[in-house]
Amino acid sequence: MVPPENLLAFTLAAVVLIVIPGPSVLFTIGRALALGRVGGLLSVLGNALGLLPVIGLVALGVGGIVAQSVVLFTILKIAGAGYLIYLGVQAIRHRGRAAADAGAAAPRSAVRQLAEGFVVGITNPKTIAFFVAVLPQFVDLSAGSVPLQMVQLGLVFFVIALISDGVWALVAAGARSWFGRSPRRISTLSATGGGLMIGLGGILLFTGNEH
Repeated sequence: MVPPENLLAFTLAAVVLIVIPGPSVLFTIGRALALGRVGGLLSVLGNALGLLPVIGLVALGVGGIVAQSVVLFTILKIAGAGYLIYLGVQAIRHRGRAAADAGAAAPRSAVRQLAEGFVVGITNPKTIAFFVAVLPQFVDLSAGSVPLQMVQLGLVFFVIALISDGVWALVAAGARSWFGRSPRRISTLSATGGGLMIGLGGILLFTGNEH
């Protein structure tokens, strides 16, 4: 188990890193604007669930191999960025349908929205690089079971990210609901959300080459 003082220090560091708006927040806002409250929250949950396999891989040492391999890191980065751009294009293409569905009580294809968030979460190479670089700094070798300690720290990050991104999704969805009285406005918001995802995909693709 992680010593209490290490766990507290990591929790504080994770809160600071997560609360500051970054790629995950942009993805959350973009999805909430394009899909509404339920779609945004499902995307947040899927994105967070995508962290779990990454945490496991990092704890087992596989994450370090990916983070240090230029080829593997680049492939993962291109795949993740390409998928974000695809989701953004889809949101813009179907902005008219989003306006028609704005008042619907049930989400359209909830499982698919959850799966899309999961793919984004698991294909984010920056998450692997972050866990590889940060988690070991809060592990106490004398406490034993290093992989278990890294999993514990990763789960703390998972919970904080889930709560923080969920709040962002609700805020963005609230703005969408307010504009939703006009189909034209909701169509514009959906296109804006798609544009945010395309922009995020471009940022991830063309920046952060060093790892």
